[in-house]
Amino acid sequence: MNFVADESVDRDIVIAMRACGHRVAYVAEMIPGITDEAVLDLANELQAVLITSDKDFGEIVFRQRRVTAGVVLVRLMALPQETKARLVASELNKHLEELKGAFSVITRSRLRIRKMRS
Repeated sequence: MNFVADESVDRDIVIAMRACGHRVAYVAEMIPGITDEAVLDLANELQAVLITSDKDFGEIVFRQRRVTAGVVLVRLMALPQETKARLVASELNKHLEELKGAFSVITRSRLRIRKMRS
């Protein structure tokens, strides 16, 4: 599956996702500093699910009603980077098909998936 990782995402998460065989375009490696809107445009252009730790994407997707191939918001504060990476990769691999066209939130206790209206 294709993913775009916002520069707010820990590099260890990107490495873990790539190790699982996913194509991950990492904004921090490509074009750091671009706007959130440009990040979402890039994800849509690549038909990729966006992985981010930036809550502003909820505003962009829901209030501005921006179309998205899918967004995964990572809310895993105070965990070691390796633990975050392992948890994110595991949860995303379990729910790949459900992530398409959804706004999902990963927390310590669960993965919430909310399908977007067309």
